[in-house]
Amino acid sequence: MEAEAAPLVSAAQLLGQHALAVFAIGLFVAMAASGLGCALLHRRHARCIDAGDAIAPTLARLLAGYAIGFALILGTASLVAVIGQQISSGRHWGLAEQALADAMGRHTPAVALRAFGVLTHLGDPLMLAVLGAAVAVLLWLRRERLLSAGWIIALAGNAILNPLLKQVFERARPLHDLGTTPIAGYSFPSGHTSGAMVAYGMLLYLAIRLLPLRWHAAVAMAAVALVLTIACSRVFLRVHFASDVAAGLFSGLSWLGVCVASLQFASHRRTAQPNAH
Repeated sequence: MEAEAAPLVSAAQLLGQHALAVFAIGLFVAMAASGLGCALLHRRHARCIDAGDAIAPTLARLLAGYAIGFALILGTASLVAVIGQQISSGRHWGLAEQALADAMGRHTPAVALRAFGVLTHLGDPLMLAVLGAAVAVLLWLRRERLLSAGWIIALAGNAILNPLLKQVFERARPLHDLGTTPIAGYSFPSGHTSGAMVAYGMLLYLAIRLLPLRWHAAVAMAAVALVLTIACSRVFLRVHFASDVAAGLFSGLSWLGVCVASLQFASHRRTAQPNAH
């Protein structure tokens, strides 16, 4: 079995040796793509307005948006299931992930690990709870009652969903010799990762709804940077396997898609009701 896993383990070790460089390149590409995506969307929106297109979504657009959201939810849920199946049924995957974690621990500079150790706290449950309360109160004071309720449901829902998934898979955390206090609880999927995806993804959605256009690209780049940094920090610190983080990203994205689609639908119904009378 070990001989069959040798190529995969070797690839994981090579990736672990250059993990910091791969992370930096990936972060740059993701941030650039998010900023460019916002710019393209704004340009398309401006062309639609110049052409006299209606601002309110038509039925066709609404259905298309929900079709995309439904496909996203199914796709991400399927990916989580596939990853979980690989973990539970295959030893090759486990050997490769442990090799990746060991290589990252040996080749990542101590200063980088300390930085990740600080940044990972931006995904702590307590940090997200404080952020959640502050944003909810601010939205309520701005009389954005629907957005405030949607924000609370998004964070609370993920706080319930992630522990349930952990109990289903019951995966132990990586073995390491960092000398730190072991973290209690199961490993799959990463709660920090899914929490960051939902919280900072929802903040991006709120920014797009409430802030001027000129802020959208900057907020999108910041949100992407936060989510990816928190997610990757869990692997660099060896408190999660890479597949735990991938599943956390997918499960968080799935729940985020549900929350955003629900808020969009509720907002559309609310704005459409006065026109029905």
